[in-house]
Amino acid sequence: MTRRYAKKRPTIWLMTDERVSDDALLAAAACLPKGRAGIVFRHYRTEPAARRALFAAVARIARRRRLVLMLGGTARAAAAWGADGWHGRHARRAGRPLLHSAPAHDAREVVNAGRMRVDLMFLSPLFATRSHPGAAALGRVRFSALARRAEAPVIALGGLRASYRHGLCLIGADGWAAVDGLVD
Repeated sequence: MTRRYAKKRPTIWLMTDERVSDDALLAAAACLPKGRAGIVFRHYRTEPAARRALFAAVARIARRRRLVLMLGGTARAAAAWGADGWHGRHARRAGRPLLHSAPAHDAREVVNAGRMRVDLMFLSPLFATRSHPGAAALGRVRFSALARRAEAPVIALGGLRASYRHGLCLIGADGWAAVDGLVD
């Protein structure tokens, strides 16, 4: 990660999802551990004005609780919206230093994330998940093999709950992320 965030890299990440009500999302964000968590704001299918308004509400909570806030999309959009970074496969950087995270689901995407020199990678799905019904889970063995190939810290995503966090370092995860596991 960039020097600016090296000391406070979150190990807990809330991923936003349109399946979750705005009230539940805001409540979950307000419960994240102060100064030790992050939020990846996605809501890609939300109408633009509503997406921007919800992002602003999440950003208020993130600033108050000292959370890292990433915007799903481009670096340019993240800089314009005041996010700490962007989440996506867009390699083009912004004018100011921002974090960059990328999703990865297989070996090809792990290698591509390394080429983009991302600050962290969300590797998923570790387990079956409601946000991607029917998607094949990586499982512990395959996840571990992919995590060893990563050139950036790996955040485990997919079917995770807080009770799973202690064993994740054994399979190469530097942290964990969830939708339902942090909202329920």
